[in-house]
Amino acid sequence: MTAYGISEISVIPVRKEAKETSEMISQLLFGETFLILEKNDPWCYIKITNDKYEGWIDLKSISFITEEEFNEILNHSEIVNQKLHTIIFNHKNEQILLSAGATLPFYKKSNKSFKIGKNEYHANEEVTAENTDIISLSRSFINCPYTWGGKNPFGIDCSGFTQVIYKMLDMKLPRDAHQQVKEGKTVNFISDVKPGDLAFFDNEEGHITHVGILISNAEIIHASGKVRIDKFDQQGIYNTEFKKYTHQLRVIKRII
Repeated sequence: MTAYGISEISVIPVRKEAKETSEMISQLLFGETFLILEKNDPWCYIKITNDKYEGWIDLKSISFITEEEFNEILNHSEIVNQKLHTIIFNHKNEQILLSAGATLPFYKKSNKSFKIGKNEYHANEEVTAENTDIISLSRSFINCPYTWGGKNPFGIDCSGFTQVIYKMLDMKLPRDAHQQVKEGKTVNFISDVKPGDLAFFDNEEGHITHVGILISNAEIIHASGKVRIDKFDQQGIYNTEFKKYTHQLRVIKRII
């Protein structure tokens, strides 16, 4: 029988296999819900509601919710944290650090509070950013370190970066670059690029391996070593530090 869960801690690693030493393939951020498809104590195999991504998480990190609570969360408006990091407090006045992209279900702007089940939370400051255009939100991540499978400002990969930025603007993207490239409409000419378009890059075998957010038809912001801004043209990404092209352009897609 399917069970339901939600993350009530900042970040939960999602692993490829049911063991601590297994590769981290993604992360659950605070407030993200999931289906529990299998239990292999002390691990659970889950499907993340937002992007249908599947993997293993530690049973100790799960907050269980009922099917009714799960559906109520899905059918209710939510607020996504647009600040790089925000501190909230639980009913014991213990602090919890939220990263950008965390979900706050049933959030009330009037008193900056929300509930998950019987657990009450509040923030001392507003969780929405003053400037919410996609490039401003993207620039707030500059110098955040690259981490394979990461989705938060303390460690993020290329598709995790694009997914979280779009989530902060209330738009859903799949988890991986090879999935994201199937979204939106193709931009055929670089001269037609608009800020926020996604550029996808492939390897020698033709597989999509990288994605970034275009600032213009000459600049891109992406996670490669760290979140950085590089030069961009019809050939791909040119790294001025290394003085060479690092990624070969495959296609540009418009989601917004």
